[in-house]
Amino acid sequence: SLEIEEKINKIRWLPQQNAAHSLLSTNDKTIKLWKISQRDKRAEGYNLKDEDGRLRDPFRITSLRVPVLLPMDRMVEASPRRIFANAHTYHINSISVNSDHETYLSADDLRVNLWHLEITDRSFNIVDIKPANMEELTEVITAAECHPHQCNVFVYSSSKGTIRLCDMRAAALCDRQSKCKSVISLGLMTRDYLSVKVWDLNMENRPVETYQVHEYLRSKLCSLYENDCIFDKFECCWNGADSAIMTGSYNNFFRMFDRNTRRDITLEASRENSKPRAILKARKVSTGGKRKKDEISVDSLDFNKKILHTAWHPKENVIAVAATNNLYIFQDKIN
Repeated sequence: SLEIEEKINKIRWLPQQNAAHSLLSTNDKTIKLWKISQRDKRAEGYNLKDEDGRLRDPFRITSLRVPVLLPMDRMVEASPRRIFANAHTYHINSISVNSDHETYLSADDLRVNLWHLEITDRSFNIVDIKPANMEELTEVITAAECHPHQCNVFVYSSSKGTIRLCDMRAAALCDRQSKCKSVISLGLMTRDYLSVKVWDLNMENRPVETYQVHEYLRSKLCSLYENDCIFDKFECCWNGADSAIMTGSYNNFFRMFDRNTRRDITLEASRENSKPRAILKARKVSTGGKRKKDEISVDSLDFNKKILHTAWHPKENVIAVAATNNLYIFQDKIN
């Protein structure tokens, strides 16, 4: 009786085991495991069937043929291998593949489930914050992520702005944060509405780095709440060396921060400014009455154009930016 919207909330790649690639994708309710393969050769000269695929009469086969591989146009095939369904009552907001390459997490507004990639009909509920009386609900889960190296450790964030670090060895239900003394010290990056923060997992009281994304919107938070923009979920990402951070904003702007020099830049992803081989110009937003040349007024920003998803190549200075229904790929001008 419930119509599921045709959309993909998250995609996560699995470690490559053979020539094919595997990925997990999820909509609001169902997670699927896909196999992505490509072919650029085809076999000809079968013994038991003709080239059009029809089986040959066995009495007509009088000699043995050795099939040969001939080149063909590259063809990419995607086929669903497993479907993980009926485990979430609320909308799934994140999936995360574990470092053991056998399990993964899925999270909705009130629960986090642990799945095995080989088992589709059951999962383990490891976080449940649903109150006995839904009128007492004060927060929802916004994301969950596995530790990159320790398969027993994960974090989940909530709409209250809290991040809980949990150890699955401590309890079956990880509703409270754990003191993970054995956890490898790593940087954890979080994005709230106005800023990006970098945390040391061994220091709970404050972040070690804070970067303001669009501080000029602070005076407009009331109107942004009224038009539901305040609920937009902007993602953030590191570069391959963890020396730079990227995240999105409105008006198709995206921000980049250099962690060593503390310099930052605002760039725009748009068809008008993104001709092939063109160099992107830095953009600036004016908050005062007088605007300098090439500045844009904060009142002129288009809040319907937003960059929620960004990705950085793990080894090269190549970035991908998703702006509404367009995908932009930019490369470092040095290359």
